[in-house]
Amino acid sequence: MPKSRIVIVLWQLAILAAVLVIWQWGFDWSKALLPKAYVPKILDPYFVAKPSLIWQSFLRLGCLDDSGGFAACIKGNDNNLWLATLITLKNTWWGFLFGSASGIAAGLILGRSDFLARVFGPYIVAFNSIPRIALVPLVILIFGLGDLSKIATAWLVVFFVVFFNTFEGARAVDRDQIAAARLMGASEFIVLRTVVVPSALAWVFASLLPAVSFALIGVIVGEFIGAERGLGKLIIEAEARANASEMMVAIFIMMFVGILLAVVVRSLQSYLLRWQPQFERSM
Repeated sequence: MPKSRIVIVLWQLAILAAVLVIWQWGFDWSKALLPKAYVPKILDPYFVAKPSLIWQSFLRLGCLDDSGGFAACIKGNDNNLWLATLITLKNTWWGFLFGSASGIAAGLILGRSDFLARVFGPYIVAFNSIPRIALVPLVILIFGLGDLSKIATAWLVVFFVVFFNTFEGARAVDRDQIAAARLMGASEFIVLRTVVVPSALAWVFASLLPAVSFALIGVIVGEFIGAERGLGKLIIEAEARANASEMMVAIFIMMFVGILLAVVVRSLQSYLLRWQPQFERSM
């Protein structure tokens, strides 16, 4: 490992350690050493649980505290931490996949057709102007409380993010390259496959990383409003009991889910764009 990389990792670990120490004992120290000083309420363990309490809640929700056996605990809880994480991850992935695929397809089609872009442009702009969160109750009313409504919500959020980037990427392709391909006898499909798509890939992947986060947000919002299982329901149930530690467990799990999906997208990006210098070095 290069020396610069070691220094960066050491700084990252030092910052993490400092944050955990302040988070765990900062509120108590401030009260003991400076009893009359103003202490932000965000540091109050009632609002943001201490790391030690979050860890205990993780063990309990994850059936890892040996209180009654892992298998018995999993069977006795229909929305245990692992099942809730799996449900949220699955719905996020399918919503992201369908939203990205449809957004890319629509962006390429409208980006390559001025006629279709003019016909459908006003409708897309009008629909995009509607806050997606406002549509969640309608989506749940149509698809019910099950997983399908969460996937549909994630699709609604992801589609427009990917569509507009793909549309602009398809429109920004060098016209000289397209003219050269047609001069050599390439059909419209071959031009799309060999010129337009490779040129637009950078635009597409620029939208896919934020789209992962938006897909997760869509699923969680859907679970907040109405769900049978999932991390969003865990948070709502913990909020009803004013249990900050359990809410923080679900939030951290969501963070890891988002990181996992982002790593998958980033790896795919590095592979498909390996011909570009910045990705060629990482292969």
